[in-house]
Formats: sequence, structure tokens, C-alpha cells
Amino acid sequence: MATLYHGGHLHGQGGRPVPITLDANMTIVKDPDRKRALVLRLKRIEGQLRGVQRLIETDEDCEKIAQQLAAARKALDKSFYTLVGCVISQGDVPADDVAEMLAKFS
Repeated sequence: MATLYHGGHLHGQGGRPVPITLDANMTIVKDPDRKRALVLRLKRIEGQLRGVQRLIETDEDCEKIAQQLAAARKALDKSFYTLVGCVISQGDVPADDVAEMLAKFS
């Protein structure tokens, strides 16, 4: 098991990097169709977020921006639960670990 520090976006209090622990037995999305669908969903969300950036840059109404942010957040939540569904259906992770993941990240 190794501990890495995410160099890009996730930071704890005080700007310190958040440690990410990787286990040699970590679970991955094995089904290529599910993986492709998840990646496509995330690309759509990425496009939504670029749209939100444009709204902010062009001084659009805050309510319109908030609406688009809420839609992107819901899409990310759906992606998360789709990923959890993949973990459950693959049967690689005990139920207690799935529950812990849900409690930790949702």
C-alpha cells in the first residue's frame, strides 16, 4: 500500500495536499461499456462546466449561473452513484466497504 499526494485539485485545510491511499487490490470499472458510458457522462459535465465559466465571464445573471451549477452538481452525483453501482454489481467489494465509501463521499 502506498500513499500519494494529489497534485492538482484536492487540498485539505491550509492548502495541504490530501493523501490518497492506493491498495494493490483496488477496484476498477471492468466493464468496457460502463467505463465508456461513465467517461462520456463526465465529458458532458466538463462541457457544462465550461459553459458555466462562459456565463460568469460574460456577466450573466447569478440565478442562471446557479441553475447551471446545480445541474452540473446533479450530473456529478449521478456519475458517482453510477460508479458505486458498478462496484456493487462487480461484487469485488464487501457491502461494509461500499457503505463506508457512500458515507465518506456522498
